[in-house]
Amino acid sequence: MDSIGFVCDPDQSVFRSVGQRLAARGFEVEFLPPTEPIAPADVDALSALVNCRLHPAAFAALRYADVAGIPTWNDFTVTAALSARLVALETLEAVGCSVPSVRAEPAGGYEAGRPYPWDGPVRLGDPSPFYVEQVRRGAVDHRYYAVDDGRETHMRALALRNSPAEEEPLVEQADVDVSLAARVRGVLDKFDARAIAVDFTRGVDGEFYAVRATPTPSFLGARMDRRVADSVASLTTIGP
Repeated sequence: MDSIGFVCDPDQSVFRSVGQRLAARGFEVEFLPPTEPIAPADVDALSALVNCRLHPAAFAALRYADVAGIPTWNDFTVTAALSARLVALETLEAVGCSVPSVRAEPAGGYEAGRPYPWDGPVRLGDPSPFYVEQVRRGAVDHRYYAVDDGRETHMRALALRNSPAEEEPLVEQADVDVSLAARVRGVLDKFDARAIAVDFTRGVDGEFYAVRATPTPSFLGARMDRRVADSVASLTTIGP
């Protein structure tokens, strides 16, 4: 029986659903602790490894799996590259996205940047290695999810309301902009990745800016559970 390991909290609603779908197809599913070291023997027992959390503890497992020839959903290279904020911004710009500017010294209209998401928030007054232009001008951002199921790439866009008005949802489905979707697909193809999420915000000039990319998308609110399950299954001998 093919066994798939998820480096993920088993209570994460999307991947819990994905795990259930895979179990119904005959897979053995195991959830591995996302913030604790994972033993090589535990990785050796898997047919595929899916990392759902950006944390240094998961990186060693991904690297080991890549060296051992165990399929990973997104490998060590894409996970390490896009977990670095400056590398992610450079990658987004390389595929044609407008991105906020970055500078080494603080200035008006710039916010302190976090090199890696596990560093925690930058406290007011603390120095930062770099500062990122604050381009957001509206209350709504857009998150694009992309997942490759081994046959085709599926895309979904969500509107994220930063200051939701009364009775308005925090997250809702949005129309996919073809030009933005093409850029998201460009990032996916650049790293030969299986899944990615990119956040866009509209600037004062009306243009969309890509502000973040992640190789560990949560897919919360995207209603793509079946597509994600197909993508993960395609890594193994059973297939989708």
